Amino acid sequence: MKEPMDKESVLNSLEKGNSNVKFVDIVFPDILGFLRGFSIPKSEVEEALKDGKGFDGSSINGLVRIEESDLIAKPDPTTFRVLPWEYENEGERFQVGLMFCDILNPNGTHNNGDTRYVLKKTLERAEKMGFKSFKVGPELEFFYFPNNRTPIPLDNGGYFSMGSDDPYAYLRQKTILNLKNMDITPEFDHHEVAKSQHEIDLKYDNALEMADITMIFKHVVKETARREGLYATFMPKPLDGENGSGMHVHQSLWNDGKNLLFDEEGEYYLSEIGKKYTSGILTHINEITSVLNQWVNSYKRLIPGFEAPVYHTWGQRNRSALIRVPEYKPGKENATRIELRSPDPGCNPYLAFSLMLASGLDGIKNDYELPPPTEENIYKNGKGMKTLPVNLEDALRLTEESSLVKETLGDHLFEKFLENKRIQISDYRRSVGEEWNKKVSPFEIKTLLPIL
Repeated sequence: MKEPMDKESVLNSLEKGNSNVKFVDIVFPDILGFLRGFSIPKSEVEEALKDGKGFDGSSINGLVRIEESDLIAKPDPTTFRVLPWEYENEGERFQVGLMFCDILNPNGTHNNGDTRYVLKKTLERAEKMGFKSFKVGPELEFFYFPNNRTPIPLDNGGYFSMGSDDPYAYLRQKTILNLKNMDITPEFDHHEVAKSQHEIDLKYDNALEMADITMIFKHVVKETARREGLYATFMPKPLDGENGSGMHVHQSLWNDGKNLLFDEEGEYYLSEIGKKYTSGILTHINEITSVLNQWVNSYKRLIPGFEAPVYHTWGQRNRSALIRVPEYKPGKENATRIELRSPDPGCNPYLAFSLMLASGLDGIKNDYELPPPTEENIYKNGKGMKTLPVNLEDALRLTEESSLVKETLGDHLFEKFLENKRIQISDYRRSVGEEWNKKVSPFEIKTLLPIL
């Protein structure tokens, strides 16, 4: 786990421990979860840490209107890392550092378009309710393809394939070594169910740190593949007839080193807090789905038959359920958690983690009752069960009516998100007919594969 740093330790590291770092990237997420930022020479880092760096935010999705373009990026020294690659210029080799930043208005207040700030505010709410830490551990799936235009599988492997059926295991392992060089801890990796599909799981951490790590993870996966002449994509469903890519999110609430979801005497070893938290997510899942699954392509994955969870159920051994509560093993109290299986890796992790937490907190605050678990194969016996929205239009209508989403995101981001999704739906519908409702369309491959 990364040791926390402050301003002085960052400057000392750049002077001594990482003296070959010549530039530092100042980065932040936009409303859709794409990494944005700019680079500064090492000589400018001290001033940036003290006063921030001004920039024009009018062209960044979701930040400000054109008439409010001036913003300040204030680097957060606790997020300092060094990218694992070396660059060369006239025989001199150098590296680049990275810091996430807070987006501030010219008067020093937090900017309401900063999705990282949304998560900070939600975590503050949780702390006021007695939950000092919200820990998450995402499992991100992705595909390797020859390029960003043509989704052609590179292998014939399946779940846990090895050897000749998993020829790009070395590339996952290179990615893991690059992540470890940045003090990011992967737990394990494997080939996934679909051809050319892969997964690397991350060790759980506090939600804000993990959202930052998720952004770095996607960047490292893509850049490691690019350096091998390949393209890595987190597009939710790039291939018809194959499973799509999910981002299962394991989550738990803590206080003073104690996992508050565990109760040795509780049914399923789940505490009353854990049951209410789980019920809160089940209750609000449909209205937050447009944020957890924010692309028209996301709903090509969320259909029965491809291991995607679409029914409002939970279970312990049931991997077809929307929420899974892994069975308790003696001595593993800290591993008690819930696993939400519907999100995909195309989401903004800051907004996704915020809304999961806000939903769970609402369940705790209002004493929501958890329904009984479902352990049978829901894909075969799901008739009559409540399901997730079938497309982005349906999901967005539910989000529009959600006071929970509006309160969590704030008025500005709430309206900007809805506006962006309406444009996406309109562009899609102009280009795609009803015959593509459950199939991946050429429009999605053309517009989404290159950016996801």
